[in-house]
Amino acid sequence: MSAEIGHFALLLAFAVAVAQFAVPLIGASRGDPALMAFGRAAAGVHGGLILLSFLCLMAAFAGPDFSVALVAEHSHSTQPLIYRLGATWGNHEGSMLLWVLILSTFGALIAGTDSGMRESLRARVLGIQGGIGALFLAFIIFTSNPFKRLFPAPIEGSELNPLLQDPGLILHPPLLYVGYVGFSVAFAFAAAALIEGRADAHWARAVRPWVLLAWTALTAGIAAGSHWAYYTLGWGGWWFWDPVENASLMPWLVGTALLHSVSVLERRGALISWTLLLAILAFTLSLIGTFLVRSGVLTSVHAFAVDPARGIFILGMVVGQTGIAFALFAWRAPHMRSGALFGAVSRESGLVANNILLASAAATVFLGTFYPVLLDVTGGDKVSVGPPYYVITFAPIMAALLLVLAAGPMLRWRRDNWAHLWTRVRRPALVAAIAALVTVLVAGVGKLPVVAGFALAAWVLAGAVAILVHRWRLGSGEGSLVRRLRATPPSVYGLVLGHLGMGILAAGVTAASAFSTDRVATMRPGQSVAIGGVTARLDSVAPVQGPNYQAVRANFTLIHGDHARLIASERRFYPVSGTRTTAAGITDGVFGNTYVAIGDPGDGAPDGALVVRLYDHPLVGWIWAGPMLMALGGLFSLTDRRHRIGAPVRMAATSSSALMPVPA
Repeated sequence: MSAEIGHFALLLAFAVAVAQFAVPLIGASRGDPALMAFGRAAAGVHGGLILLSFLCLMAAFAGPDFSVALVAEHSHSTQPLIYRLGATWGNHEGSMLLWVLILSTFGALIAGTDSGMRESLRARVLGIQGGIGALFLAFIIFTSNPFKRLFPAPIEGSELNPLLQDPGLILHPPLLYVGYVGFSVAFAFAAAALIEGRADAHWARAVRPWVLLAWTALTAGIAAGSHWAYYTLGWGGWWFWDPVENASLMPWLVGTALLHSVSVLERRGALISWTLLLAILAFTLSLIGTFLVRSGVLTSVHAFAVDPARGIFILGMVVGQTGIAFALFAWRAPHMRSGALFGAVSRESGLVANNILLASAAATVFLGTFYPVLLDVTGGDKVSVGPPYYVITFAPIMAALLLVLAAGPMLRWRRDNWAHLWTRVRRPALVAAIAALVTVLVAGVGKLPVVAGFALAAWVLAGAVAILVHRWRLGSGEGSLVRRLRATPPSVYGLVLGHLGMGILAAGVTAASAFSTDRVATMRPGQSVAIGGVTARLDSVAPVQGPNYQAVRANFTLIHGDHARLIASERRFYPVSGTRTTAAGITDGVFGNTYVAIGDPGDGAPDGALVVRLYDHPLVGWIWAGPMLMALGGLFSLTDRRHRIGAPVRMAATSSSALMPVPA
């Protein structure tokens, strides 16, 4: 019965979404308060119906109810409950339902929050959100029904992909979807602004929390996915430039540019058209990522690779939604005022450079991702674009971005000069020079990329600290240091944490890329292998019975000087699907990890021996600690009340012009 309730709720939600699309847009065009208010009510009902439908699907998986085809295909009674529940979105149909659940939740939050947003803007945003929701609901109802029944119902089902039976499944996809769908809010705000012909500080203040929320979630989601691949796939890598990995990186890059450009529009009334374009592009790239995962045009451990007909449907949605948005942009943007002017040396110019580099990086990833696909579709030779391409193209752009990252916040708004900038960045520059010298002494003169990587990481880290020091010095006459700490707005701490995270990430990537070592050995119990200053001794090998798998567990002792640590690595077999997976043994250390993965017993090894892969990864944990610190910075910024209240009233009081600059 729950399946029928869930399906009926979807049908009702589709009807409500269509009404949410049409009525408030008509009301905004007519200036009718009643029709505009309808959008709020419709958004709340829409969100409630999707939530009911999702809970019904989750209940079917928890059962498990094998009369529901989706449950029978992706669940098994021996699966732990947590993975039966996680299987709700560990498939194509369920993940799309999660997508519209997040979309409708955002719509309900926009409708229910009172942030001083003018009602005409809110009505248009909710209307566009309703239209997006209606398209995705049509896709689910007509091509991807998650509540399809099986007659007769099987006694037992298949199981969720064993690679997804991991805690990472609980966090990674929902966080990515909050990021992807969060950019739909920015898209809706941009389209609403283009319809109104107005994008001002009021608009920027209203959209900024949603951009920040999407960016924060996407940052954490990408980091969680990278870490999942690192410890689950057994290959010892943290990023493979897989097309589906790139599908999440591209909107993150554009979303980062959008987050910075919104701050310029909010503070100075500049970069109006560029900000609107970035908002459209961020969601467009999110939709393209959805298309990649579900079209079947590529094969990836991350991809669902289902019926290509569904990919055509999504491709039509991408072309339709973004085509209309770009046409609207081409029509309206040239007639909108360009905003406040600023000097060549200014905070605004630094953020423009930041945006150009981020957009260039996204374009580089886009080309590397889609060139092989387009070449294959057009009948050309099959090519593979891998890490060498990105090392040559993407890495230099990101190095230039790191150079700008520390200097930008040191610049004054509107106009500055090089001499003043140097007085603020000379200490970070000195720290970077010391880091470069130390790296040369340790790694040698010939390791120029390594020297540059650590110098840039130190530059960004020192620059982030300098932001706080400079602010506290400005407030030196306002009381004790504790008082100044408490008086510092959360958004400043968010900025500093974000930049610190980027510096930590840069250091981790540099060390892991330059100094990682690996070794493959055939080992028997009692034998030892040395790697990276650590001696790994195989102590024992024993069978293990899991809840729905059988495993061979190898126990190791890792000896480093006078210290010893015990770790275990498993090779698992899932009888239901006939799948084998690896559970690597990994040490956790501030300065690096030792990573041990075993092969199947007898697989290329003599009787009684195991093939063991060992990796030494210096600072690899920094690769995930950095983005998590960046996400924490995003959360800090979200708590800043200045981003939610005050601007609309101030702007209304200071000017009736849509594009009047905010005082610095």
